[in-house]
Amino acid sequence: MIPVSLKKYFNMSKRLRKKEIQSTLWFMPLLYILGALFLVAFTLYIDFAVGLREVAPEILQFEASVARTLVSVLVGGILTLSAFTLNSLLVVLTTFSGQFSPRMLLNFIADKNTQHALGIFNGSFVYVLVIFLFIGNAPFETLVAVPVMSILLAFITSIVFVYFINHASTWMQVHNITYSMKNISKDIIYSSLRKDLDQYRTTEPGDMMKEYKDNQYQVLSREVGYLQLVDYKTMIEEAKKDNIIVQIQPQVGDYLLTGNVLFTYWGPGADEIEDDTKYYRMFEFGHKETEVQDLQMGMHKLAEIAIKAVGNDDPKTATNTIHQMADLMITVDGYITFSPYLADDEDQVRVILQEETFDYYIYRGFGFIRHYAKDNHLIITDIMGALAMISESISENKYESIWEFAVNTMDHIEANLVYELDKRFLLRQVYRIAELTGHIEDYPRIESRFYPSANENV
Repeated sequence: MIPVSLKKYFNMSKRLRKKEIQSTLWFMPLLYILGALFLVAFTLYIDFAVGLREVAPEILQFEASVARTLVSVLVGGILTLSAFTLNSLLVVLTTFSGQFSPRMLLNFIADKNTQHALGIFNGSFVYVLVIFLFIGNAPFETLVAVPVMSILLAFITSIVFVYFINHASTWMQVHNITYSMKNISKDIIYSSLRKDLDQYRTTEPGDMMKEYKDNQYQVLSREVGYLQLVDYKTMIEEAKKDNIIVQIQPQVGDYLLTGNVLFTYWGPGADEIEDDTKYYRMFEFGHKETEVQDLQMGMHKLAEIAIKAVGNDDPKTATNTIHQMADLMITVDGYITFSPYLADDEDQVRVILQEETFDYYIYRGFGFIRHYAKDNHLIITDIMGALAMISESISENKYESIWEFAVNTMDHIEANLVYELDKRFLLRQVYRIAELTGHIEDYPRIESRFYPSANENV
C-alpha cells in the first residue's frame, strides 16, 4: 500500500509534481545515494576483480586491516559532520524564520546548492558504510581503490562542509534573500504566466455569445483547498471543440470550499456536453499555495519580509525589499497583458479570467507594506521613492494607477505628526511622481495639507 505522503505525488499533474519533488529535501540526496551505491560497486570491482593492487604504487596500497580501521573511522566522522552541520543550521534558520518569514526555511531547503551539499554528505556516508560491510572479510591482504576512494570522499566532504557554511551564511543575508525571491517571481512571469496565458490573451472580446448566456451552466468545486494550477491550453482546445466559452470565477491562489462556483460555461455546444468532468480535471487543488502560476504568492513573500522588518525596527531591510518590489513591478508591466480574455487560434474568445489590473499588483506589492508601516514616515517616503522610480520606467497608461495610489497614501497621513525634514523629503518624492505622471496641477492640494499657512499666503 502506498503511503499517504507519497500518494499525493501520483495525484498531481506532471508539472506540479516536478515542482514539488524538486522542492523537497529527499530527492537530491536520494540521487547521490544511488550514485554512491554505483561507486561502491565500481570500487569493489576494481579492487577484487581487476586486481589494481598488482600494478599500483606501494604508497597507495593499504593492508586490509588498516583499510577497515580507516573506513570505520570515516563512517562516524562523516555522519557526525553532516548531522552537526544540519542541526546547527536548522536552529539558526528557525530563529531567522521567526524574525523575517516562516517561508524562508522552505526556500533554503529548496535551494539547489543546499540540496547538492546535503546530497554529498549523505552519499559519502552511505558509501563508507556499505564499503565497510563488504571489506569486513576481504579475500586479499592489500586494498587500493577502497581506501583511496574513501580518503578522497572524506576530503571532498570536508571541502563541502566549508562551502555549505559559506553558502548558508551568504544565503541568510537579507538582501540576498529578497533578491532571490524577486528573481523567483520573475521566473514565474517569464516561464509560466507568459507561456500559459499571454500567448492566448486578446484585448478584443469579439463574439461573446451573449445570446446563450441566459442558459449558462455552473460547475461547483468538489474539493476544499487552494487553486494551484489551471491547464489553460487544454481548456482552450476543448472549449473550441465544444464551441463554448468558459468563465473561471476564482483566481489561481484563491481558497475554495466545497460548493463554491468554480467556473461557468455557455455557447452553442453547451447543451451537448453530457459530462463537464473533463473541464474540472483541468483545475488542480491543494492544501497550500504554490508559485507555479501564482505571482501573488511571490509578492506576498516579499511584502512579508518588509512587514516583519518594520515590526522589528529594521528600516534598511524594509527599504531593500521595497526596491526589489519596484523592480518586480517593472517586469509585471513589461511582460503581463492585462486582459481577461483568452482566445483560440481563430481569435474566438474561449476562456474568461477574473480581470486583473496594474492597480491590483500595486496594491498587492505595496499596499500591505503601507498598511503595516502606518505612521513610519521613513518607510512611506521609501515607498513614494519606489513609485517615482517605477513611473520613470513604465508605460504611460499605468500613470493613473501610480498617482492614485500615491494620493490615497498621502491622504491618510496625519500631517501634524510628521517631522519637518520628513515632510520635506516625503513631499519631494510626491512631487517627482506628480511631475512624471502628468499630475503636477494636483500637487498643491497635497502640499497644502502639510503647509496650509504657506499656501494661504500665496
